[in-house]
Amino acid sequence: MKFLPAQLAGLMRHPEHRRNAKVLLRVLGALVVVVALYSVGFHFIMSAHEGREYSWVTGVYWTLTVMSTLGFGDITFNSDLGRLFSVGVLLSGVVMLLIVLPFTFIRHFYSPWLEAQLRRRAPREVPEGTRDHVVLCRFDDLARGLVPRLVEAGIPYYVIEPDPAVAGNLFGDGVSVIAGEVDSRETYSRLAVERARIVVANLDDATNTNITLTVREVSAEVPIVAIVEDRDSVDLLLLSGATSAVPMKDRLGQHLASRTGVGHQRSRVLGHYGEIVLAEFPLKGTPFSGKRLRSCGLRERTGLSLVGLWDHGHLVRGDPETKLAPFGVAVVCGTDQQLAKLDALLAKTARAPGQVLVIGGGRVGQAVLRELRTEKVEAAVLDSDSRLRRVLKELADPVVIGMASDLEALRKAGLEQSRGVVITTHDDATNIFLTSYVRKLVPEIHIVSRVTHERNIEAILRAGADFVLSFTTLGVKKLLAFISRQELILLGEDVDLFELPIPAALHDVPLAESRIGARTGLSVIGLRDGDQVTPIEDGATRLVQGWSLLALGTKEQCCRYRKEFA
Repeated sequence: MKFLPAQLAGLMRHPEHRRNAKVLLRVLGALVVVVALYSVGFHFIMSAHEGREYSWVTGVYWTLTVMSTLGFGDITFNSDLGRLFSVGVLLSGVVMLLIVLPFTFIRHFYSPWLEAQLRRRAPREVPEGTRDHVVLCRFDDLARGLVPRLVEAGIPYYVIEPDPAVAGNLFGDGVSVIAGEVDSRETYSRLAVERARIVVANLDDATNTNITLTVREVSAEVPIVAIVEDRDSVDLLLLSGATSAVPMKDRLGQHLASRTGVGHQRSRVLGHYGEIVLAEFPLKGTPFSGKRLRSCGLRERTGLSLVGLWDHGHLVRGDPETKLAPFGVAVVCGTDQQLAKLDALLAKTARAPGQVLVIGGGRVGQAVLRELRTEKVEAAVLDSDSRLRRVLKELADPVVIGMASDLEALRKAGLEQSRGVVITTHDDATNIFLTSYVRKLVPEIHIVSRVTHERNIEAILRAGADFVLSFTTLGVKKLLAFISRQELILLGEDVDLFELPIPAALHDVPLAESRIGARTGLSVIGLRDGDQVTPIEDGATRLVQGWSLLALGTKEQCCRYRKEFA
């Protein structure tokens, strides 16, 4: 309580708070006047009509007990006039004491005071000595997906929030937040940005440009990654001082286009980890299609190891008896030389040309069409916005303007002749509906879709999508690659490459006998000893305590490994 006068004095310095105090005082003044008038009325009726005399203190006491509806009953009127007066005092008291006064107090005093307390909760600067931290300029969906990964990796982070009240709420929710303006040099000085690991500018392009210029006033060395909405803004942000400007929607479209399985028959590199290269290729039309993994001859002919198969959006670990379905996509690992042998083998495979239908001609859809045109793949597009016709005409043929739920529009766009469909609308519910609709119309077609929110991934996979990718997942993995200074390896929504320690229980145990894959679902692709990364040659490879396993899988499978072998 000893701090209350100081807090009230600080509150009264703000003009708006002074206005609120005046309103509250006016209401209290009106209440005092009403109580005084009712006390006078009480004395008049009691003395003039009922012949009883009471003190002025008693008059105020009676007025307040009636107005507050306490009604002790120790002092009552006997006449009808007195009783009518009591009813009037009671009704006005209900309005003033139980409605007007509480509302005024909460609205003009308690809420501003509480908001001031919330504003003071959020810190204004990072602790002394903070370094190697990540600075996020907004707490959006991208930040919400990235923060748990940073916490899991033990990397400190701070989010900038201009509104102190919102910053206080975020701080109360456990988010590392700093209250400050994103375009203020002082904010970045208080964030010790010169010692930061990276700054992520994740607002609109104009604001990101301002952020970049402001950060460069404080530090010329700190890496800045700007998330770009319009691909034409990339050069401007780079010239402003950004280390990297990522047009995320363009990247999303490129990844979606690469998963259509249409175009030149060759592998698609997913990424490198040391000497290990990860890649995938569609099985349809290849010499391996329809065969068992044991007898397909992939390792004998190329030296590559098949580590998994995509099955309706999920990566399934392959075992010797797994049948390579014609419409599946195989994930392999090995060296660049071994991958070159696979590409040479696939190049000999004749493949019928095919068309891809893109539903949705927005920024992501246009990025898909540009990527398909680069790969010399025929593409058609269906969109409901006629204003996009001119832009889309340069990227696809035919361009159909209509609703994707209209069967005639889908047929006009060539759905039945297409080998793949890419659904790129920005509404998840629409994408789920269209996926289910297209799957029922053409059961064998390959469907690739985007989602905005990660929570809708399972729903769209159940609807029939073969591959799905969210804007948030791509952004998070892209930023993690920047933060960890590694190459981006994008496998899928729930699949990652993990580095797991080999415990004493697995020391000198052959990989095949460890049954890691059977017990956890992980696909082991290599071993790491310090800086040395070694691909897995076969199941006879022995595990060494203190080394690390490189394995593909989900978080749940990773947790299962730790539980089984810790």
